Amino acid sequence: MEQLTTEETREAIRAGSTALGIELGSTRIKACLTTLGGETLASGGHEWENALVDGLWSYSLDDVRAGLRAAYADLAVDVERRFGVRIEQVSAVGVSAMMHGYLALDEAGDQLVPFRTWRNVNTGRAAEALSEALDVNIPLRWSVAHLFQAILDREEHVERLARITTLSGYVHELLTGERILGVGDASGMFPIDPATGDYDQDLLRRADELIVAEGAWRVRLIDVLPAVRRAGEAAGRLTEEGARLLDETGSLGPGAVACPPEGDAGTGMVATNAVTPRTGNVSAGTSIFSMVVLERPLATRHDEIDIVTTPSGDPVAMVHCNNGASEIGEWARVFHEFARAIGASASADDVFTALLSGALDQGADDGILAYNHLSGEPIVGLDEGRPVIARTPGSALSLAGLMRAQVRGSFATLAIGMRTLADEGVEIDELRAHGGVFRTQGVAQQLLAEALGVPVAVADTASEGGAWGMAVLAAYAHACSESTQPALSDWLSERIFASDGSVTIAPDIDAIDDHAAFLDRWSDGLEIERAAVRTMS
Repeated sequence: MEQLTTEETREAIRAGSTALGIELGSTRIKACLTTLGGETLASGGHEWENALVDGLWSYSLDDVRAGLRAAYADLAVDVERRFGVRIEQVSAVGVSAMMHGYLALDEAGDQLVPFRTWRNVNTGRAAEALSEALDVNIPLRWSVAHLFQAILDREEHVERLARITTLSGYVHELLTGERILGVGDASGMFPIDPATGDYDQDLLRRADELIVAEGAWRVRLIDVLPAVRRAGEAAGRLTEEGARLLDETGSLGPGAVACPPEGDAGTGMVATNAVTPRTGNVSAGTSIFSMVVLERPLATRHDEIDIVTTPSGDPVAMVHCNNGASEIGEWARVFHEFARAIGASASADDVFTALLSGALDQGADDGILAYNHLSGEPIVGLDEGRPVIARTPGSALSLAGLMRAQVRGSFATLAIGMRTLADEGVEIDELRAHGGVFRTQGVAQQLLAEALGVPVAVADTASEGGAWGMAVLAAYAHACSESTQPALSDWLSERIFASDGSVTIAPDIDAIDDHAAFLDRWSDGLEIERAAVRTMS
């Protein structure tokens, strides 16, 4: 990755030789400005939260627009503070967001029902019917499941439905006017044919037959789904209206090359350089998921495995868990509050470092079980979640044991899903991890390696996240717009990750066996959480 001097950086910003990446995550909208070689120059962010609307998790589209402006404004302030120059132009722009969900629009582009996010698990009948008819696992959160559930429920808005999209596709259209979606995000709407990089035509036909049989004869999936683009393919340019949406001051000009909008899974793969077969990544945030690039198709479909794609369209086995590191963050917040209460000064990183410092002590969590489920978790059969800590009367409650149980518990559902891939004979040379929990060096990384039984690498860019990954995809699109470029995997390895400073931890067999025994105890203890769901409304 190139390293510019301060004056070279100022000149790059003045000349607009930069890439802007934006990611709309579950709790934060992030903006990242990089050079065209991937060096981070500045960042900005805006906190937001989902809300229950008519019993379903949602975000207001007014909040989407306001959050975009706030995140960009924070970025612009950071640029001026660091370099004393104002952003007036960028060469490339890209948008990423939470995958899946259901954004239903009419012919005029107006919203028909509140945005339904990936967290909603009300689509059971639809997902089951589609999975059986297509012989492909259609998860509860996929867009086609949300659409078919609305049809099954005879929702009034279906009669006026013209198109559906994801959050990244919606924002991309606001910025460029283009109604398209990157193949990785599109693969979380409907299955992709790896041979064409587009929706599987035979499966479209079979799904349409189901839809017609339910009386929704006006809805044809090919008409309502967004067009699909692979990484590097043309996806429009930032319009005058899009620039004004981002920058209310009017400083930012239009014209930047836009890359296809992607989901957070795709940007995680790019941010960790895990886009080739036998590699993969783990992204730990509000949710946690693994993405493993496949050498060959799986022998059978599995309810806990989603088949999606890389941003280039290569097949990926995805194990997605609705609940990730949020509960660890809640405990960190409590201890941070305690530190302030006794007059201690500690940063968020200081608190995490102190909390996780003893989590590698084997045996510290003997007799302690922790469950991180704030919402339902299909892989372990939970329709709802209740965060729980339980321990035997004779167990020793210590800070090390509490946090070891929390970190292991946050990886447990993922480990159960990954067992299926191991049973399928899928070989993994290395997984690359990213997310805030890996900022504390070595701790979560080692426990993840033990949980999954494979080497886990964390790079210097591990905490950069999806906004940085999206800026890198945007830079790749800009490079492709100017000349014939190598495949995304080659471009990433040669231009962005030639020396990424990654550190790899490989688990030993004893630690793997210890975690397997823990996972059996943890799985048996799920009955504790099911009882909590029944008794705690």
